[in-house]
Amino acid sequence: MTHAGTPRVLHLVPALFGANGVIGGAERYALELARHMADEVPTRLVTFGADAGERSVDRLSVRVIAGGWAVRGQWANRWSPVVVREILGADVVHCHQQHVLMSSTAAALCRMTGRRVFVTDLGGGGWDISAYVSTDRWFHGHLHISEYSRTVFGHRDSPGASVILGGVDTSKFSPARHVARDGGVLFVGRLLPHKGIANLIEALPAGLSLDIVGPPNDTPYVTRLHELAKGKAVRFRHDMTDEMLVDAYRRALCVVLPSLYRTPEGETNVPELLGQTLLEAMACAAPVVATKVASLPEIVEDGKTGFVVEAGDRDALGERLRWLAEHPAEAATFGVHGREVVLERFRWPQVVARCLSAYASLN
Repeated sequence: MTHAGTPRVLHLVPALFGANGVIGGAERYALELARHMADEVPTRLVTFGADAGERSVDRLSVRVIAGGWAVRGQWANRWSPVVVREILGADVVHCHQQHVLMSSTAAALCRMTGRRVFVTDLGGGGWDISAYVSTDRWFHGHLHISEYSRTVFGHRDSPGASVILGGVDTSKFSPARHVARDGGVLFVGRLLPHKGIANLIEALPAGLSLDIVGPPNDTPYVTRLHELAKGKAVRFRHDMTDEMLVDAYRRALCVVLPSLYRTPEGETNVPELLGQTLLEAMACAAPVVATKVASLPEIVEDGKTGFVVEAGDRDALGERLRWLAEHPAEAATFGVHGREVVLERFRWPQVVARCLSAYASLN
């Protein structure tokens, strides 16, 4: 412990977030949580990337380990003895992703040395001892980002499991009076089948435009999306900075996350543990539309902050988009309510407080 009994917290993340790492919600989540936690307690984040180095992100200390052993060739499941030294310098270790070898190592080492260890499962994983024996009890607590997450991972009745939710930087993601809501429908996320983008393109009403924002990839699915978009006012954007994204949220008619369990490409059992882009949109006072899938109904209040439609129902989705375009005053009210919900429940300092409370519960 530090001189005042404040815990030194270490966040362990399989992959670095950013242009030199992974542009993904899980990696951004871990970085943002650690960055805001550093405002309250000494906090360090250790991860893997192409180039080794130390840097600061505001008050957060970040160490990137180059290379490391890729367990069974899995690039997002790396291990290095350097991690052991980092663990021994912390009082509390918070792992992001349970089912990777680094997290199991951290849990075992923390138990042996009297340190507290917690885990947040963000939907990834790789080869790990947990494939053969449950490691659930190796961790002092499971910190879930939604009620859906706590349920789907079998921890609903576990006394060591709590819901910390997700967070938004509400200063950065915010409405602006001088920016007109003059855009069209907006999707933000990875271009993957379970995100339901094909359904969204097909549901797009005549006269409305759609911007699809996400990292590029060269897959048959993306090729199909471009084919579906022919003849429609659909634009693919792969070059947005965070500043550009905030502006897009502020201008959007609505932000849509039409996720699915089943697609022609296959089935995804756990498609959305949180729906971070919906929270960012709501923070910018944009109305939101989501499907009745996984955690999304926890984020969107049907008829108050936007709409929730049945998964795969293109007619219902198209009707809701048309309604929002034809009722701008009501849509603006949805946006105002969405911003209020984020301020009440989903600010990063609130998430940090929930984590620190969980860490301290073992004292």
